[in-house]
Amino acid sequence: MPGLTTESDSLDVTEGGLLGGKLRYRQFAAGHRSGFEPVLLAASVPARPGDHVLEAGTGAGAGLLCLAQRVAGITAIGVEIEPGLAALANENFKRNAMSAVAAICADIERPGFGAIFDHAMANPPWHDGSSTKSPDAKRALAHHARPALLASWIKGLTACLKPRGSLTLILPAASFGAAAAGLHAQGYGSVQLFPLWPRAGQPAKLVIIAARLGSRAPDRVLPGLVLHDASGITAAAQAILQDGAATALAR
Repeated sequence: MPGLTTESDSLDVTEGGLLGGKLRYRQFAAGHRSGFEPVLLAASVPARPGDHVLEAGTGAGAGLLCLAQRVAGITAIGVEIEPGLAALANENFKRNAMSAVAAICADIERPGFGAIFDHAMANPPWHDGSSTKSPDAKRALAHHARPALLASWIKGLTACLKPRGSLTLILPAASFGAAAAGLHAQGYGSVQLFPLWPRAGQPAKLVIIAARLGSRAPDRVLPGLVLHDASGITAAAQAILQDGAATALAR
């Protein structure tokens, strides 16, 4: 199994918080910066106390921090290919007294685990080759996907899941077809599409997709979540982003 990373390799970090300040959160000043995606992803994982959770591309740990805050008693591992980010994630877990959550430096396409997890989650890189890469190498690694990366991540995560385990992804809306195809190819059913509407009546730019390994239940499109209205962030989105509530996918 890949080794645990415990110390970050840089002091160039910014201090902040998650879930309305309930969680302390440090991230690198340069490179990939966390947005609301990991918070919404964590709010959609149907974990229960005692479950084991795996995250691919954990970054500085925002997603697992939020999930462990909402669901006490989980054990979680974050896989992160960039050593400095894996180290910083472990510092964030320690600063929030989450002793059952850890990050390892590894490649999710070669994870080194058996089928030991109840749930898996990921916010994969999604910019394709036609988009301009960031000059920051770490940001480019976090954002840009080579061809077939999504299918490869789904395959790697699936190898780590128990039968009937769940996989939850947050993706650009344009990727939902590829994600559904990849999930079906790996034996998932009950694929659920949860759109994230920027405003009511506007096309979704992001979606959350969840599925169960080995399920025979039909696929569904859920009502989704409107993120903004005339006053700013909607009350429903605020309940998730600030208060740590769950989406319909986790209930």
